[in-house]
Amino acid sequence: MGVKSKAAAAIVVLLLFLGSLWLQGGLDYHWDSCIKGYNQINKLHQLSNSSADGSEGPHILETCPGQNFQVSLLLSHMLAAPAYSSDVLMQPYLASWDELVKFMDALGPMVGMISKEIVTKTSIIRQLALAAEDNPEAEVSPDVQNIQTKDSLKEPQFSGDYHSVRSMISAELNQGLVHFHQQTDSGCRTILRLHRALLWLKLFLAKLAETPLNGRLRSPSDLCREAYQGTLAQHHSWLVRRAAELAFTMMPERGFFFRLVCAQNQEELSNMLSKVVLATTEVYDRMQVALEENGMLDLP
Repeated sequence: MGVKSKAAAAIVVLLLFLGSLWLQGGLDYHWDSCIKGYNQINKLHQLSNSSADGSEGPHILETCPGQNFQVSLLLSHMLAAPAYSSDVLMQPYLASWDELVKFMDALGPMVGMISKEIVTKTSIIRQLALAAEDNPEAEVSPDVQNIQTKDSLKEPQFSGDYHSVRSMISAELNQGLVHFHQQTDSGCRTILRLHRALLWLKLFLAKLAETPLNGRLRSPSDLCREAYQGTLAQHHSWLVRRAAELAFTMMPERGFFFRLVCAQNQEELSNMLSKVVLATTEVYDRMQVALEENGMLDLP
């Protein structure tokens, strides 16, 4: 094996290891299976509530033929997540992450490795919800050594304690599952890691949607790196930051994102992504308030 081949192999091994540390705090557990894509839904998604850009009336987005990731599904899940005046429903929130995982996987194997840790996080919450539904009187805690991914996990009903973010916070605090000075596998700690990652992706999509006045569009690689440096990088070690930035250098060019969402140009891409960013901001802001009110923004 030549010197270049050995170096490339070493980089892949390093990224595989560090990808598991992506969401802060080290490797939470091991898993054997990766997320599997599912067949795209070939239909229109129509929402009866106001659209994400604030206009009244139904909002319709078409699916993009041939793509596993569907921006229309992501938008519909994000719009369905807010509930009541300040809460977030767990089922559409996790469904949003299922779609975001497919978005990251579409960007190539280096970026896609990051999504595996997110799959484990969403699986923890689903497992907690299932355990609470099966035995509502018992304290629930996931078996982190045998956690199942979404593909092998029965979808919970998300009733009771894990119906929403605020109901989960209240239940886990009452059961003593949340520790503020040591690491646990509570739903609250897990949702905090997802919350931090959501800010990174939200900022990245917002930057992709920007149309500069001088007409010069920056590369997605630079935009993703910039979004990362202002968000998740603040919670990562030096080694993880270096691995992340290496992964970003392998990100596709802007034309790939046009094809990913069936946009003909930057104007169409901006229109689609701006709606997603607005809907995501509403979900993020509600989550931020709920975590902040309960002193959970720095859970170990």
